[in-house]
Amino acid sequence: MRRPTLRFSVSPPSRLPSRRPVSSASSFRKRATVAPGPCPQCSGGSGYQSLASLSHRRSFSSSSTFGRPRISPPSWSAARTSPSSNPPSLTKTLAISTLRTQSTTSLLKKSTPKSTTAKSPTFSTSSTSSSAISSLENIRPVRRCDSHSKSYATPLPQLPFHFETGVGLFAKRTPRPFPPPFYSPPSGSFSDPLSTHDRSRDRRETIGGHMIGGCTNGDDAVYASDYFVAANDGVGAWSMRARGHAGLWSRLIVHFWADAVHDSVAAGSIANPEPVKYLQQAYEQTIEATRSPNDWQGTTTAAGAVLSYRPIEAPHANATDENEPVVYITNLGDSQVMVLRPSEGRMLFKTKEQWHWFDCPRQLGTNSPDTPRDNAVVDVVPIRVGDVVLAMSDGVIDNLWSHEIVETVSKSVAAWQAKDKTEADLYRGMMTTVAEELVEAARVIAVDPFAESPFMEHAIEEGLASEGGKLDDISVVAAVCRRSRPAQ
Repeated sequence: MRRPTLRFSVSPPSRLPSRRPVSSASSFRKRATVAPGPCPQCSGGSGYQSLASLSHRRSFSSSSTFGRPRISPPSWSAARTSPSSNPPSLTKTLAISTLRTQSTTSLLKKSTPKSTTAKSPTFSTSSTSSSAISSLENIRPVRRCDSHSKSYATPLPQLPFHFETGVGLFAKRTPRPFPPPFYSPPSGSFSDPLSTHDRSRDRRETIGGHMIGGCTNGDDAVYASDYFVAANDGVGAWSMRARGHAGLWSRLIVHFWADAVHDSVAAGSIANPEPVKYLQQAYEQTIEATRSPNDWQGTTTAAGAVLSYRPIEAPHANATDENEPVVYITNLGDSQVMVLRPSEGRMLFKTKEQWHWFDCPRQLGTNSPDTPRDNAVVDVVPIRVGDVVLAMSDGVIDNLWSHEIVETVSKSVAAWQAKDKTEADLYRGMMTTVAEELVEAARVIAVDPFAESPFMEHAIEEGLASEGGKLDDISVVAAVCRRSRPAQ
């Protein structure tokens, strides 16, 4: 007896809702027929994401924060209760297949397949009681990736303003272990060498006898502290080289960069920071650290913001503050720093991406002609208490337009301020919630091969066939400006 075949026939809607801004809609009317090809300057990977590379990463999520509607597979209950003449064996087979699909979809948050697309190096060689809650309101929310790499004999001076920070991370694949003499957590890949990770503190990631600051997310590295936030995006194509390690480069640069800012705060010169000098110093120290004994190669972008202050030029008659907060924003490459005002639901400032060509940004590292002294861009942006500063890798801005980022952050802040907070909420902090929700919004688009995305738009403008989001490491550091309490 021939087994019956179940067929689905779905008619697409006549007009799909669009996520992209109205001003950019005309660019999608062009469809390119250029075949995919590698980056002309390297063999590390293609400079864009083709349709073929995404065909095996289809997500059947029934809904998403943004994006076009998708077709959902029939649920198991529907297969069991549907009045049909299908034999029990076929119904059971459909149910098991549906469960496998749903299980695979649920695992996308934890693990995703390796992307065939990587950015190219520039030049390459081979509910609780009210008393309990009130007591927690005085506790600074817990933050990851914020430990200082050095121990200073004198405490840092208290500045008029500080950052309250939170971190959100999503890695497209398990990070590679750091090579000796750097220590790192164990790798999840059998093709990587065994890790030198150890639970004891003196065996953690160190350099020059000090703990390495920040944390690694795939090839990205982030850092968050009271006065400095940063997100570096390591160029993933270096993982195909024998001595390539973009994750090490991005982490070391953010480590030395944070040390330079920390030294400036300790010296009392944060009111007049020199961001380019700090990044140049970090760049030179990273070259020296990776040169010996094994000459590890890699490149990374850099984006960070230093919180400072300046006197108010024309204060109001009833003004109580003598200073106003400002942020010194430094950018080199295609990572981004964005300043938002959630109370008004608008964006105040964002950095502009720097490119050599499409999907090949300016970068610091091996054989790259770019240096902080020559190519870094610094902007001084005055802000207010309550404004939010975001340091993001391109995994966010390649999948979400600016208005979507503003909308997501504004809704997260409003929801946090409106809800009744538990001890866990206060301990976790508002900015951690904001960062993780923004990462989730970008992840939904990144794993959807049929979504509209800024990366898709840019690729089509370059004459390249592309569709869907860009699967990449997604890193967000969210920081809200707060007024420091007077020292008691």
